Amino acid sequence: MAKEINTIGVLTSGGDAPGMNAAIRAVVRKAYANGKQVKGIRRGYQGLLEEDIFDLGRSSVGDIMDKGGTILFTARCSEFRTEEGQKKGAEICRKHGIDGLVVIGGDGSFAGAQKLAALGINTVGVPGTIDLDIACTEYTIGFDTAVNTAMTAIDKVRDTSTSHERCSIIEVMGRNAGYIALWCGIANGAEAILLPENYDYDEQRIINDIIAKRKMGKKHYIIINAEGIGHSTSMARRIEAATGMETRATILGYMQRGGSPTCRDRVYATMMGGMAVDLLCEGRSNRVVGYRNGEFKDFDIDEALVMNKGVESYMVQMSEAMS
Repeated sequence: MAKEINTIGVLTSGGDAPGMNAAIRAVVRKAYANGKQVKGIRRGYQGLLEEDIFDLGRSSVGDIMDKGGTILFTARCSEFRTEEGQKKGAEICRKHGIDGLVVIGGDGSFAGAQKLAALGINTVGVPGTIDLDIACTEYTIGFDTAVNTAMTAIDKVRDTSTSHERCSIIEVMGRNAGYIALWCGIANGAEAILLPENYDYDEQRIINDIIAKRKMGKKHYIIINAEGIGHSTSMARRIEAATGMETRATILGYMQRGGSPTCRDRVYATMMGGMAVDLLCEGRSNRVVGYRNGEFKDFDIDEALVMNKGVESYMVQMSEAMS
Protein backbone atom coordinates (compact mmCIF):
# COMPACT_ATOMS: atom_id res chain seq x y z
CA MET A 1 0.00 0.00 0.00
CA ALA A 2 1.30 3.45 -0.91
CA LYS A 3 2.42 5.58 1.99
CA GLU A 4 -0.12 8.33 2.73
CA ILE A 5 1.32 11.82 2.53
CA ASN A 6 -0.06 14.52 4.81
CA THR A 7 2.77 17.05 5.02
CA ILE A 8 5.21 17.90 2.24
CA GLY A 9 8.54 19.59 2.86
CA VAL A 10 10.34 21.64 0.21
CA LEU A 11 13.92 22.84 0.03
CA THR A 12 16.34 24.33 -2.49
CA SER A 13 19.91 23.07 -2.53
CA GLY A 14 23.19 23.79 -4.28
CA GLY A 15 23.53 26.72 -6.66
CA ASP A 16 20.54 29.01 -7.03
CA ALA A 17 18.75 29.26 -10.37
CA PRO A 18 16.11 31.66 -11.74
CA GLY A 19 12.72 29.97 -11.56
CA MET A 20 13.28 28.21 -8.25
CA ASN A 21 10.70 30.48 -6.63
CA ALA A 22 8.13 29.52 -9.26
CA ALA A 23 8.79 25.86 -8.42
CA ILE A 24 8.40 26.54 -4.68
CA ARG A 25 5.12 28.34 -5.35
CA ALA A 26 3.86 25.42 -7.44
CA VAL A 27 4.71 22.91 -4.70
CA VAL A 28 2.87 24.92 -2.07
CA ARG A 29 -0.24 25.75 -4.13
CA LYS A 30 -0.55 22.22 -5.59
CA ALA A 31 -0.09 20.62 -2.19
CA TYR A 32 -2.85 22.71 -0.62
CA ALA A 33 -5.08 22.01 -3.62
CA ASN A 34 -4.60 18.31 -2.77
CA GLY A 35 -5.42 18.86 0.90
CA LYS A 36 -1.82 18.62 2.15
CA GLN A 37 0.22 20.81 4.47
CA VAL A 38 3.60 22.25 3.51
CA LYS A 39 6.73 23.03 5.48
CA GLY A 40 9.55 25.11 4.07
CA ILE A 41 13.14 24.26 4.89
CA ARG A 42 15.63 27.11 4.71
CA ARG A 43 19.19 26.72 3.36
CA GLY A 44 18.82 23.24 1.91
CA TYR A 45 20.17 20.21 3.73
CA GLN A 46 22.12 22.46 6.09
CA GLY A 47 18.86 24.02 7.25
CA LEU A 48 17.26 20.58 7.53
CA LEU A 49 19.99 19.41 9.93
CA GLU A 50 19.62 22.65 11.90
CA GLU A 51 15.81 22.25 11.94
CA ASP A 52 15.26 25.60 10.25
CA ILE A 53 11.75 24.46 9.30
CA PHE A 54 8.55 26.51 9.20
CA ASP A 55 4.95 26.31 8.01
CA LEU A 56 4.57 27.51 4.44
CA GLY A 57 1.07 28.73 3.60
CA ARG A 58 -0.57 29.59 0.28
CA SER A 59 -0.31 33.33 0.84
CA SER A 60 3.38 33.13 1.73
CA VAL A 61 4.27 32.29 -1.88
CA GLY A 62 2.28 35.10 -3.48
CA ASP A 63 4.13 37.56 -5.75
CA ILE A 64 7.36 35.55 -5.93
CA MET A 65 7.18 34.33 -9.55
CA ASP A 66 9.24 37.24 -10.89
CA LYS A 67 11.92 37.06 -8.21
CA GLY A 68 15.33 35.58 -8.92
CA GLY A 69 17.16 33.39 -6.41
CA THR A 70 15.19 31.40 -3.86
CA ILE A 71 13.06 32.60 -0.96
CA LEU A 72 14.12 29.45 0.93
CA PHE A 73 17.80 30.34 0.51
CA THR A 74 20.33 27.69 -0.35
CA ALA A 75 23.60 26.24 0.88
CA ARG A 76 25.94 23.32 0.46
CA CYS A 77 26.26 20.90 3.36
CA SER A 78 29.29 18.66 3.88
CA GLU A 79 27.70 16.99 6.93
CA PHE A 80 24.83 15.67 4.82
CA ARG A 81 27.31 13.75 2.67
CA THR A 82 27.97 11.48 5.66
CA GLU A 83 25.81 8.53 6.70
CA GLU A 84 25.32 10.09 10.14
CA GLY A 85 24.11 13.35 8.60
CA GLN A 86 21.69 11.53 6.32
CA LYS A 87 20.20 9.53 9.18
CA LYS A 88 19.87 12.69 11.24
CA GLY A 89 18.08 14.39 8.35
CA ALA A 90 15.60 11.53 8.01
CA GLU A 91 14.85 11.62 11.74
CA ILE A 92 14.30 15.37 11.65
CA CYS A 93 11.83 14.92 8.79
CA ARG A 94 9.89 12.42 10.90
CA LYS A 95 10.09 14.66 13.97
CA HIS A 96 8.45 17.52 12.04
CA GLY A 97 5.87 15.26 10.43
CA ILE A 98 7.30 15.59 6.91
CA ASP A 99 6.04 12.55 4.98
CA GLY A 100 7.31 13.64 1.57
CA LEU A 101 10.08 15.98 0.46
CA VAL A 102 10.56 17.98 -2.75
CA VAL A 103 14.22 18.75 -3.43
CA ILE A 104 14.89 21.51 -5.99
CA GLY A 105 18.47 21.48 -7.24
CA GLY A 106 21.02 19.60 -9.29
CA ASP A 107 22.76 16.23 -9.28
CA GLY A 108 24.35 16.74 -5.86
CA SER A 109 20.99 17.63 -4.36
CA PHE A 110 19.41 14.55 -5.93
CA ALA A 111 22.12 12.35 -4.42
CA GLY A 112 20.96 13.60 -1.01
CA ALA A 113 17.33 12.93 -1.92
CA GLN A 114 18.34 9.41 -2.96
CA LYS A 115 19.82 8.78 0.49
CA LEU A 116 16.71 10.08 2.27
CA ALA A 117 14.51 7.87 0.09
CA ALA A 118 16.57 4.84 1.14
CA LEU A 119 15.91 5.84 4.76
CA GLY A 120 12.13 5.86 4.27
CA ILE A 121 11.42 9.51 3.43
CA ASN A 122 9.48 9.81 0.18
CA THR A 123 11.45 12.20 -2.02
CA VAL A 124 11.06 13.75 -5.47
CA GLY A 125 13.68 15.91 -7.17
CA VAL A 126 13.00 18.94 -9.38
CA PRO A 127 15.91 19.92 -11.66
CA GLY A 128 16.97 23.46 -10.84
CA THR A 129 20.37 24.40 -12.31
CA ILE A 130 21.51 26.86 -14.94
CA ASP A 131 24.08 24.32 -16.18
CA LEU A 132 21.55 22.08 -18.02
CA ASP A 133 23.72 19.12 -17.00
CA ILE A 134 21.14 16.66 -15.62
CA ALA A 135 21.14 13.80 -18.11
CA CYS A 136 17.57 12.52 -17.72
CA THR A 137 15.97 15.81 -18.74
CA GLU A 138 16.23 18.03 -21.79
CA TYR A 139 15.57 21.09 -19.67
CA THR A 140 16.53 22.36 -16.23
CA ILE A 141 15.01 25.34 -14.43
CA GLY A 142 17.15 28.45 -14.79
CA PHE A 143 18.94 27.65 -18.05
CA ASP A 144 16.79 29.86 -20.27
CA THR A 145 17.19 32.91 -18.03
CA ALA A 146 20.92 32.35 -17.57
CA VAL A 147 21.66 31.90 -21.26
CA ASN A 148 19.64 35.01 -22.17
CA THR A 149 21.42 37.04 -19.48
CA ALA A 150 24.78 35.90 -20.83
CA MET A 151 23.74 36.55 -24.44
CA THR A 152 22.78 40.14 -23.67
CA ALA A 153 26.05 40.76 -21.82
CA ILE A 154 28.09 39.30 -24.69
CA ASP A 155 26.31 41.57 -27.17
CA LYS A 156 27.53 44.53 -25.13
CA VAL A 157 31.09 43.22 -24.93
CA ARG A 158 31.08 42.71 -28.70
CA ASP A 159 30.22 46.39 -29.20
CA THR A 160 33.29 47.60 -27.33
CA SER A 161 35.43 44.83 -28.79
CA THR A 162 34.55 46.07 -32.27
CA SER A 163 35.19 49.71 -31.33
CA HIS A 164 38.68 48.89 -30.09
CA GLU A 165 39.44 46.27 -32.78
CA ARG A 166 40.02 43.82 -29.98
CA CYS A 167 39.87 40.09 -29.31
CA SER A 168 37.55 39.31 -26.40
CA ILE A 169 37.50 36.08 -24.43
CA ILE A 170 34.19 35.85 -22.56
CA GLU A 171 33.91 33.16 -19.91
CA VAL A 172 30.45 31.86 -19.05
CA MET A 173 29.27 29.55 -16.26
CA GLY A 174 28.26 25.90 -16.52
CA ARG A 175 30.75 23.99 -14.36
CA ASN A 176 31.95 21.06 -16.48
CA ALA A 177 29.11 21.37 -19.00
CA GLY A 178 29.31 23.50 -22.13
CA TYR A 179 25.63 24.19 -22.83
CA ILE A 180 25.64 27.89 -21.91
CA ALA A 181 28.84 28.43 -23.89
CA LEU A 182 27.50 26.57 -26.93
CA TRP A 183 24.14 28.35 -26.99
CA CYS A 184 25.72 31.78 -26.46
CA GLY A 185 28.41 31.08 -29.02
CA ILE A 186 25.77 30.37 -31.63
CA ALA A 187 23.41 33.19 -30.58
CA ASN A 188 26.20 35.78 -30.37
CA GLY A 189 27.99 34.72 -33.54
CA ALA A 190 31.27 33.93 -31.80
CA GLU A 191 34.35 33.12 -33.87
CA ALA A 192 35.38 30.36 -31.44
CA ILE A 193 33.55 28.36 -28.77
CA LEU A 194 35.58 26.38 -26.23
CA LEU A 195 33.62 23.50 -24.68
CA PRO A 196 34.79 21.06 -21.97
CA GLU A 197 33.18 18.26 -23.96
CA ASN A 198 35.42 18.62 -27.02
CA TYR A 199 38.12 21.28 -26.64
CA ASP A 200 41.52 19.95 -27.71
CA TYR A 201 43.52 22.79 -26.06
CA ASP A 202 45.10 23.67 -29.40
CA GLU A 203 45.56 27.40 -28.85
CA GLN A 204 47.77 27.68 -31.89
CA ARG A 205 44.79 26.84 -34.11
CA ILE A 206 42.88 29.81 -32.59
CA ILE A 207 45.93 32.06 -32.96
CA ASN A 208 46.30 31.10 -36.62
CA ASP A 209 42.61 31.80 -37.22
CA ILE A 210 42.82 35.23 -35.60
CA ILE A 211 45.82 36.15 -37.76
CA ALA A 212 44.12 34.88 -40.90
CA LYS A 213 40.89 36.78 -40.21
CA ARG A 214 42.78 40.01 -39.45
CA LYS A 215 44.47 39.75 -42.84
CA MET A 216 40.99 39.46 -44.34
CA GLY A 217 40.04 42.74 -42.64
CA LYS A 218 38.12 41.46 -39.60
CA LYS A 219 38.18 44.06 -36.83
CA HIS A 220 37.31 41.93 -33.80
CA TYR A 221 37.31 38.31 -32.63
CA ILE A 222 34.98 36.81 -30.01
CA ILE A 223 35.86 33.65 -28.08
CA ILE A 224 33.25 32.11 -25.75
CA ASN A 225 35.06 30.09 -23.09
CA ALA A 226 33.22 27.65 -20.81
CA GLU A 227 33.82 27.69 -17.07
CA GLY A 228 35.00 24.07 -17.22
CA ILE A 229 38.02 25.23 -19.26
CA GLY A 230 38.59 28.55 -17.52
CA HIS A 231 41.94 30.38 -17.29
CA SER A 232 40.58 33.11 -19.56
CA THR A 233 42.94 35.83 -18.30
CA SER A 234 46.13 33.86 -18.93
CA MET A 235 44.73 32.70 -22.28
CA ALA A 236 44.17 36.36 -23.23
CA ARG A 237 47.79 37.22 -22.42
CA ARG A 238 49.11 34.38 -24.56
CA ILE A 239 46.87 35.21 -27.52
CA GLU A 240 47.80 38.91 -27.42
CA ALA A 241 51.51 38.06 -27.31
CA ALA A 242 51.18 35.66 -30.25
CA THR A 243 48.90 37.76 -32.48
CA GLY A 244 49.70 41.34 -31.56
CA MET A 245 45.94 41.93 -31.26
CA GLU A 246 44.79 43.57 -28.03
CA THR A 247 43.00 40.80 -26.12
CA ARG A 248 40.85 41.10 -23.01
CA ALA A 249 39.13 38.53 -20.82
CA THR A 250 35.65 39.09 -19.36
CA ILE A 251 34.32 36.62 -16.79
CA LEU A 252 30.55 37.03 -16.52
CA GLY A 253 30.30 35.06 -13.28
CA TYR A 254 27.34 34.99 -10.92
CA MET A 255 25.28 37.58 -12.77
CA GLN A 256 24.09 34.61 -14.85
CA ARG A 257 22.34 33.08 -11.84
CA GLY A 258 20.34 36.17 -10.94
CA GLY A 259 17.56 38.21 -12.42
CA SER A 260 13.87 37.81 -13.10
CA PRO A 261 13.17 34.40 -14.70
CA THR A 262 11.95 34.18 -18.27
CA CYS A 263 8.47 33.00 -19.16
CA ARG A 264 9.81 29.56 -20.05
CA ASP A 265 11.54 29.15 -16.69
CA ARG A 266 8.42 30.24 -14.81
CA VAL A 267 6.13 27.88 -16.71
CA TYR A 268 8.42 24.85 -16.69
CA ALA A 269 9.18 25.35 -13.00
CA THR A 270 5.45 25.47 -12.26
CA MET A 271 4.79 22.25 -14.18
CA MET A 272 7.71 20.44 -12.56
CA GLY A 273 6.86 21.58 -9.03
CA GLY A 274 3.24 20.53 -9.46
CA MET A 275 4.20 17.12 -10.85
CA ALA A 276 6.53 16.54 -7.89
CA VAL A 277 3.56 16.98 -5.53
CA ASP A 278 1.39 14.68 -7.63
CA LEU A 279 4.05 11.96 -7.45
CA LEU A 280 4.31 12.25 -3.68
CA CYS A 281 0.53 12.13 -3.30
CA GLU A 282 0.58 8.92 -5.33
CA GLY A 283 3.00 7.43 -2.82
CA ARG A 284 5.96 7.58 -5.22
CA SER A 285 9.50 8.11 -4.00
CA ASN A 286 13.09 8.31 -5.26
CA ARG A 287 11.90 10.07 -8.43
CA VAL A 288 13.07 13.11 -10.37
CA VAL A 289 10.84 15.20 -12.62
CA GLY A 290 12.13 15.94 -16.10
CA TYR A 291 11.15 17.13 -19.56
CA ARG A 292 11.75 14.93 -22.58
CA ASN A 293 10.26 14.72 -26.08
CA GLY A 294 7.75 17.47 -25.36
CA GLU A 295 6.39 15.94 -22.15
CA PHE A 296 6.94 16.30 -18.43
CA LYS A 297 7.94 12.89 -17.09
CA ASP A 298 9.44 11.30 -14.01
CA PHE A 299 12.52 9.11 -13.73
CA ASP A 300 14.09 6.92 -11.07
CA ILE A 301 16.79 8.92 -9.28
CA ASP A 302 19.14 5.92 -9.23
CA GLU A 303 18.93 5.67 -13.01
CA ALA A 304 19.04 9.44 -13.52
CA LEU A 305 22.28 9.85 -11.59
CA VAL A 306 24.18 7.37 -13.75
CA MET A 307 22.97 8.70 -17.12
CA ASN A 308 25.48 10.53 -19.31
CA LYS A 309 24.76 13.66 -21.30
CA GLY A 310 26.83 15.33 -23.98
CA VAL A 311 26.35 18.42 -26.09
CA GLU A 312 24.39 17.85 -29.29
CA SER A 313 26.86 17.09 -32.09
CA TYR A 314 24.82 18.86 -34.78
CA MET A 315 24.79 22.07 -32.75
CA VAL A 316 28.57 21.85 -32.47
CA GLN A 317 28.88 21.26 -36.22
CA MET A 318 26.61 24.23 -36.94
CA SER A 319 28.54 26.49 -34.56
CA GLU A 320 31.75 25.63 -36.41
CA ALA A 321 30.14 26.23 -39.80
CA MET A 322 28.75 29.60 -38.68
CA SER A 323 32.12 30.84 -37.41
